Amino acid sequence: MARPALTRDEILDSAADLVKQHGPAALTMRGLAAELGTAVTSIYWHVGNRESLLDALVERTLADLGEIRPVGRTPARRIASVARALRRQLRDHPHLVAMVHERGLTELMFLPAQQALVREAHAAGLRGARAAEVVRAVQFLVVGHVLVERNRERAPAQRPGEQELWGARTADGDPALVRALARPIDPEKVFTASVKALVAGLLEAAPETARGPDPS
Repeated sequence: MARPALTRDEILDSAADLVKQHGPAALTMRGLAAELGTAVTSIYWHVGNRESLLDALVERTLADLGEIRPVGRTPARRIASVARALRRQLRDHPHLVAMVHERGLTELMFLPAQQALVREAHAAGLRGARAAEVVRAVQFLVVGHVLVERNRERAPAQRPGEQELWGARTADGDPALVRALARPIDPEKVFTASVKALVAGLLEAAPETARGPDPS
C-alpha cells in the first residue's frame, strides 16, 4: 500500500519530536528523512533547507506557546498564575526553548508572558517603572528557578549531600532547620514560596483594594 503524501505539518511534527528528545543539534535532514521514511528531497520540497526548517519550527513553537491567560480573582493571584504558566512552558519544552534562544528570538518568546504581567501590574495600580519592575522580576525569578531545577536534575550525585552538611553547628543550633534541610527538595513548594514573597514585595506600594490577598 502506498504511503500517503507527506505534508508540511507532518514534517514539522517529526522535527519537533526529534528536537524535544535529543536537542536542536540532532535535527539533520537525513535523520528527519529516515524518521519519516522518505527521501531528503521530499523534505526540501516541503520546507526548504535546514535553516528554513528551523525557522518554520521556531515560528510554530512561538505560536504553540502562545498567549498566557492569567487566572485568579486578584492581580496578585493572576501574576502568580503567569509565573506558574511560564515555568511550565520552559519546563515542558526545554529543547524547543533552547532552539528559539539559538535563533535569537528569546525576547519574542517571552513577550506574551510580559504582556500578561503588564496588564496585571496596571490592574494592581502600578505603572511606569514600577510596572516594568514586575515584568522583569517575575521573568528573572522564573528563568532562574528553571535553570537551577535543570542543573540539579543533571548534576552528579553529591558527596557529601545536603543532609550531611547540616548539623547543630552549621544550623546555628536550629534542629528543626536541620530536619527540614535533610528532606528532599520540593521544587514546587520552593517556587510557590518564592513567587508569593516576590509578588507581595512588588505590589507593596499598590492600592490595597487593587492588590488583594497574597497569592497562595
